[in-house]
Amino acid sequence: MTDEFNAEIYYDDDANSANLENKTVAVLGYGSQGHAHAQNLADSGVNVAVGLREDSSSREAAEADGLKVGTPKEVAASADVISMLVPDTVQPAVYADIEDELEPGDTLQFAHGFNIHYGQIEPPEDVDVTMIAPKSPGHLVRRNYENDQGTPGLLAVYQDATGDAKDEALAYAEAIGCTRAGVVETTFREETETDLFGEQAVLCGGITELIKVAYETLVDAGYSPEMAYFECLNEMKLIVDLMYEGGMREMWDSVSDTAEYGGLTQGPAIIDDGVRANMDETLEAVQNGEFAREWITENQTGRPVYHQAKQRDVNHEIEDVGARLRSLFAWAEEDGETEDEKEQVRA
Repeated sequence: MTDEFNAEIYYDDDANSANLENKTVAVLGYGSQGHAHAQNLADSGVNVAVGLREDSSSREAAEADGLKVGTPKEVAASADVISMLVPDTVQPAVYADIEDELEPGDTLQFAHGFNIHYGQIEPPEDVDVTMIAPKSPGHLVRRNYENDQGTPGLLAVYQDATGDAKDEALAYAEAIGCTRAGVVETTFREETETDLFGEQAVLCGGITELIKVAYETLVDAGYSPEMAYFECLNEMKLIVDLMYEGGMREMWDSVSDTAEYGGLTQGPAIIDDGVRANMDETLEAVQNGEFAREWITENQTGRPVYHQAKQRDVNHEIEDVGARLRSLFAWAEEDGETEDEKEQVRA
């Protein structure tokens, strides 16, 4: 544990695997996170069962991986810890199916706090409610574990009915490999709101719109789509990798002085006070539940806005240009991520 940061960070020495001994963990779902949690737990000696619908296409894969499989209700009935790793939109219905199987002292665990924070799932007061959230796609959680490496994660306790919720959560984090890298303590509220804001303002929404607008600006000015693609999208990975490895300072130190000067002076001109105001509005909608209500309604009505927006993005010219260019270069065949792994991320 370290006192150098505002948040507590936990490592292997802070976790005790005895807190999961003689307990059964039911992992509900076998997609991106589910397959990684279940396999890592099993390899760590934890008794694991995977909960899937009888018609789930993932049943065969889970069984082939040597795991016990049953319906969510069946595996929850004999579990001490129920890890809810189905998609957020499905969780309320799955919880309604397994709710009667929760016994006093059991643990209901999540990898994202959306449904707890926004009241879509309301557990009984006599169970622990915790979160262990690896900050990585599931295939990397699994790969890192197999390579004796770790994946950073988050830890939160929403409800501590037993007094042991945190210790058990740390044992779970250790079993899936997160404490090898470090687990940051947070809250359900903080994880949920920062996660949604980050996705919308930067990681998924902001960055894709920035790329598309920059691409369109170059193409509209008469530059070739291929050059616009390389400058505005392809090179993004190189820059992000540098920042991932050593922060923004590492990136600035690695690019040319010309790039650094241009970025330092023009970046604030592009991301101006208007963008800051828009980000404030986005954060407010997350904080006051407006986005959550909108997303819940969107799912209840068949996702009309979602499908329209997704189709608009898929049809953008940059997608066709990128696909054509990527197929021409050798690195297109050197991607270390298999198609199976990519499919599990999408699941």
